Amino acid sequence: MEQQRVRSREGVAVIPGVACVCVLMAGKLGKPPWQPTMVLSIVYNCSVTTRRHMVVAVCKTGDDAPSIGIDLGTTYSCVAVGKNDRIEIIPNAQGYRTTPSCVAFVDAARLIGDGTKNQATINPTNTIFDAKRLIGRRFSDSKVQEDKKLWPFKVIEGPSDTPKIVVSYKGKATEFLAEEISSMVLGRMKEIAESYVGKPVKDGVITVPAYFNDPQRQATKDAGTIVGLNVISMINEPTAAAISYGL
Repeated sequence: MEQQRVRSREGVAVIPGVACVCVLMAGKLGKPPWQPTMVLSIVYNCSVTTRRHMVVAVCKTGDDAPSIGIDLGTTYSCVAVGKNDRIEIIPNAQGYRTTPSCVAFVDAARLIGDGTKNQATINPTNTIFDAKRLIGRRFSDSKVQEDKKLWPFKVIEGPSDTPKIVVSYKGKATEFLAEEISSMVLGRMKEIAESYVGKPVKDGVITVPAYFNDPQRQATKDAGTIVGLNVISMINEPTAAAISYGL
């Protein structure tokens, strides 16, 4: 890979002939030219059921602290890390490379990911999913009002027209912002990565839909901050996928 010539456009470095996308992480690499081994990413078919190509971007900064790439999906999420000049899609404790983007509250316990599925039918009002459809939106948003009718859990109007999710947790009604729910999923992905690499993870890249506006992107970044993840960049899923195919 080191002998491959790197071409770049609009802050994205692409190595011809290599099945990966190389994404420039702002503030990490400085000005071009960049070394091919400094930035790595991969296009991974995250969801077989939807057959949608998801993108995981990973920045390798040259220090000992690994950076991770997280695809924070509406239904499933996955995480990858650069290791030994390769990209590793990290399986969770159940051996799956994708983890449900779902959080459930049971008595005094909080379940995240695969553990939520078995209890969802008997605990629907406290099993939260689709947080990505709420994050960064206003409660009065027409899409929120439409989705709200379909969700089994309760969504109320908070301060400044902010949607808040209400669950029963530790014996009382508790309200959560969508970014707090997303932060729990991001936290689990961060834990999966840390368990795999055997050291703390500080920096990461998160993929977001191209239609996300500034408030949605900022709320996603805030979700990472809540769990101690420095979100060094966010990349549009279709943009990275298109670049990887040389479009």
